[in-house]
Amino acid sequence: MIKLLLVSALVAGALGCGVPTYQPNVMRVVGGEDVQPNSWPWQVSLQYSSSGRWGHTCGGTLIAENWVMTAAHCINFSRTYRVQLGKHSLSSSEEGSLTVSVSKLVVHEGWNEQLANGNDIALVKLESSVSLSDKIQLGCLPAAGTILPNNYACYVTGWGLLKTNGVASDILQQALLPVVDYATCSRSNWWGSSVKNTMVCAGGDGVVSGCNGDSGGPLNCQADDGHWEVHGIVSFGSTLGCNYIRKPTVFTRVSNYNDWIEKVIAEN
Repeated sequence: MIKLLLVSALVAGALGCGVPTYQPNVMRVVGGEDVQPNSWPWQVSLQYSSSGRWGHTCGGTLIAENWVMTAAHCINFSRTYRVQLGKHSLSSSEEGSLTVSVSKLVVHEGWNEQLANGNDIALVKLESSVSLSDKIQLGCLPAAGTILPNNYACYVTGWGLLKTNGVASDILQQALLPVVDYATCSRSNWWGSSVKNTMVCAGGDGVVSGCNGDSGGPLNCQADDGHWEVHGIVSFGSTLGCNYIRKPTVFTRVSNYNDWIEKVIAEN
């Protein structure tokens, strides 16, 4: 069984984290699909203002009442950000959803804007803590150092493009992406040296993957006891296309950064 990370800063008020009130439909095994509304209640939309209009740029995971975890490459310090929580359709006004301003952005000090070098992780502090509800809940983090086995079933979620060069989805999507172990993903005819052991690969069947706009969002993997843990942060895919064979979606491996996450939250 994958053990919960028992860190008070992350689990304060989080009893039952990773256990959605509205259970996701995970019976289908191929193809992306609309999610059951609010079945991934830790998923957020990170948005920034451009020419007076707000637009979705990346996904993220609510890991504390006032902290969101996302990808470092999603952050541009010259932009003004906000976070929407409890959303299903980004274009609709939905009961129970919240929009919260951002007070602080913390990017991993090892991030150098080169995706293949790793450390693609950032934390976003919300201007105010949010009240948890049936539609807004905390994501659980895996225990430090956890490595999932090859072919472990996980789900990527996001509002990204529905296909390469396609349109972004207004409805939150989910797709089954089995884990590809490091030994396989680092082969020369897969990702080779572009992937590091601080990352998680998932997918690569040439059919289903994350895509532009999914960045920063969670890779959701179910533990033996039924609760969900966020094992990955969408980092990068192939420039050849979102659904390219033997080029699985690559995620920042969350279990490599537990200490950093704890430290940032404690010091800010």
